[in-house]
Amino acid sequence: MPWLLIAVSSYLLGSIPWGFLFARAKGIDIRQKGSGNIGAANAFRVMGKKWGYLVFICDFLKGFLAVEIGLLLATWFQVNLGLGSIIAGIMCVVGHDYPAWLGFKGGKGIATLAGVLLAVFSPLVCISFGAVWVVVFLIARYTSLASIVAVATLPIAAASFVSKSEPDFPFLIGFCILMAALALWRHRSNIVRLLNRTENRFGKK
Repeated sequence: MPWLLIAVSSYLLGSIPWGFLFARAKGIDIRQKGSGNIGAANAFRVMGKKWGYLVFICDFLKGFLAVEIGLLLATWFQVNLGLGSIIAGIMCVVGHDYPAWLGFKGGKGIATLAGVLLAVFSPLVCISFGAVWVVVFLIARYTSLASIVAVATLPIAAASFVSKSEPDFPFLIGFCILMAALALWRHRSNIVRLLNRTENRFGKK
């Protein structure tokens, strides 16, 4: 029962499509504009910096809050806190990627994953994740490539900054591998375009 409650509540929180909602408030269906994605990067392209940053913050916060709520529920039911936070993080990202309200067609989960990482791990893991994203983006100017490299190196960052004596170490590394695999799957079309050199750089139409 506690695991189901954590999973469902985290999925529902993660499935709030902030990019879609903010765009709809402006009379825009963001799914029909730009890349068609409901995440922060496309919101930035379609609606401008202010809205892009707002979508990023909201998606980031729902990842962070989902884990905090998962921890509260795990504490209430006196079950494993680490596992509770991991389940909450996974289901929140899944909710963002596959929201029931939009026909299970959502974003790619990078901002939401960043919020989850800050809640689950020490700040160093989240900082490492963000630093890799920023460096790759500044060099290549591809948001997709920055996200792909950041998630691909996530398990390495976690293994570097999480103590091997941590009881939940195997679950945490497994979580990172699973999140990396999901993010890479969500970016599969971007990977094809990058290989074909047809992916648009950020700032270009």
